[in-house]
Amino acid sequence: MADAMIRVSAEVRDRLAVLAESRGTSIGSLVKEFAESSLTEEERRERAEATRAYLAEHFATEVTDEESAAMGRRLREAFARPARDDAA
Repeated sequence: MADAMIRVSAEVRDRLAVLAESRGTSIGSLVKEFAESSLTEEERRERAEATRAYLAEHFATEVTDEESAAMGRRLREAFARPARDDAA
C-alpha cells in the first residue's frame, strides 16, 4: 500500500507525536487506528438499527426513537462528568 501525506498544523503533529509515543506506536499507526475505529453517521445509524433488530428478536424489546435519544443523552452526560476517585 502506498503512503500518503496529510497536512496538519505543527501543533497537531506534535500532539500526535506525544500520543503515539505514550502508546508505544507511530503517528501513522495512531491515525490508522482512529480511521478504523471511527464511524460515519451512516454507519452509526446502521449499527443502531441492527441493535434494535437484535433486541426485538432476542428480547422482545422495541426501543423507540425517544428512548434511544434519552439513552444517548444519559451516556454523553455520564462520559462528560469528571471521573470520581472512590478510593479517597
